[in-house]
Amino acid sequence: MRAIFFEEDDARAVVARLLADGFEAQVARERLAGEDDDEDHPWAVLTDAPAFMLELLVDAHDGWLDEDEAVAEEPALPPLDLPTEPKRLKRPDLG
Repeated sequence: MRAIFFEEDDARAVVARLLADGFEAQVARERLAGEDDDEDHPWAVLTDAPAFMLELLVDAHDGWLDEDEAVAEEPALPPLDLPTEPKRLKRPDLG
């Protein structure tokens, strides 16, 4: 699971709470698309805590829950059957 916070103090408070409750948790900077300023990047909390617990902490610290972490990979398509020679545009019998 991943939770996003705009304030580092909020992210660190959530991590401290999760660690105290026996879950694994860590803080990382989250770069969003279109963000150029390094100081404006939000903070991500990555954890193995249950979603309902993380949702309560997100509500208390003005963040949001990112549930798209486990995106299923689409199976690879089989390779295309491509021609091995160039296609002839003129019929050989018309000369």
